[in-house]
Amino acid sequence: MLLGAIADDFTGASDLANTLAKGGMATTQFIGTGADPAPSGCEAGVVALKTRSIAAEAAVRQSLEAARWLLAQGCEQIVFKYCSTFDSTPKGNIGPVAEALLDVLGADVAVVCPAFPATGRRLFMGHLFVGDRLLNESGMENHPLTPMTDPDIRRWLRLQTRGEVGLVPLHTVRGGVSAIGQAFAEQQAQGRRLVVADAVAEDDLRLLGQALAGHRLVTGGSGIAMGLPENFRKAGRLSRRAHAAASATGPAVVLCGSCSKASQAQVAAYLAAHPGLALDPAALMDKTMTVDHAADWFWRQKQVPIIYSTADAAAVSGAQARYGRAEVAEAIERFFAALVRRLVDGGVRRVVVGGGETSGAVVEALGVGSLQIGEEIDPGVPALLADRGGPLGLALKSGNFGANDFFEKAVQRIGTP
Repeated sequence: MLLGAIADDFTGASDLANTLAKGGMATTQFIGTGADPAPSGCEAGVVALKTRSIAAEAAVRQSLEAARWLLAQGCEQIVFKYCSTFDSTPKGNIGPVAEALLDVLGADVAVVCPAFPATGRRLFMGHLFVGDRLLNESGMENHPLTPMTDPDIRRWLRLQTRGEVGLVPLHTVRGGVSAIGQAFAEQQAQGRRLVVADAVAEDDLRLLGQALAGHRLVTGGSGIAMGLPENFRKAGRLSRRAHAAASATGPAVVLCGSCSKASQAQVAAYLAAHPGLALDPAALMDKTMTVDHAADWFWRQKQVPIIYSTADAAAVSGAQARYGRAEVAEAIERFFAALVRRLVDGGVRRVVVGGGETSGAVVEALGVGSLQIGEEIDPGVPALLADRGGPLGLALKSGNFGANDFFEKAVQRIGTP
């Protein structure tokens, strides 16, 4: 293994694995780490954790465990992958994890770049944009777990870190590899270990990737990895391996727990032609909606149905106020986890999931150890293939990713009826 990656959620891990596979690296997504070594032929290993919203101390511990496992596989460079909207809080763990990884790798400086232009995430003068809006005006300011109220990534990250945060502005990035290298050296000389780098186009990310060839640690969204495979290819160290084929056959289900604006539109589009079962958070909390009820409803449908807790903020605020925000989120995750186990054990072979937390709950519930990376469905979202008593097709979508027709396409791309 040449390159190792640590992702703070399962959809982000798939997103990064997709980027590396498209770049020509033989890539496997691992669900956490174990004692076993990686399979032979794996050039890039992406470890999927579920650390985005947990306390910094626990996130650091899990991330370091993953880093040590990846280093034991021979990795020469580590990528710490977080969301392209930098999902965190002032007490979040992105900064602490990045600083801890710098320490364990013996590295002096690391880039911070959540930009992903293909999905509208662009970084300019250290400020993160989503489409044509600053991050704090994009809807992310209403995120139920990680409301993003400041678009200045330097300022937000500084709240989480021990030291000052640097910046490599866009005009320097576009000055080329040498200019970028010099800028990082200058930031390092000033004692700044974490340095935000602007990027508004994919060519900016590729230039950054070239300049980061000698860096032990790289942090960012999946876009920052676009240029990394080429460094290994130029050194003649990559094999040639195609994406895995999505070959699962059997019934399908769509599950969505995300409440993002994109997910709301995707659920509405899918409901126009498919049956749906809405999960009322209050009904889950008082147990008037049960897994038995949802499973029975699923098996009565003739088309591929969607089961969802997706709603606008106002619709879930009542249950959150009554039961607690974290308690409601945990109840939804537990419900989806129990439901997917029931459905897959009953014969479902294709599972499409919307939402990072929901995807993590689903994959952990299924108990699969690794995922093969298939062809891309929409930017940042590949088809995935697992082995759970036979081939199991998966698609794990971050809440904000995908076109309006994503669910329809994903059902078709991950296998056949």
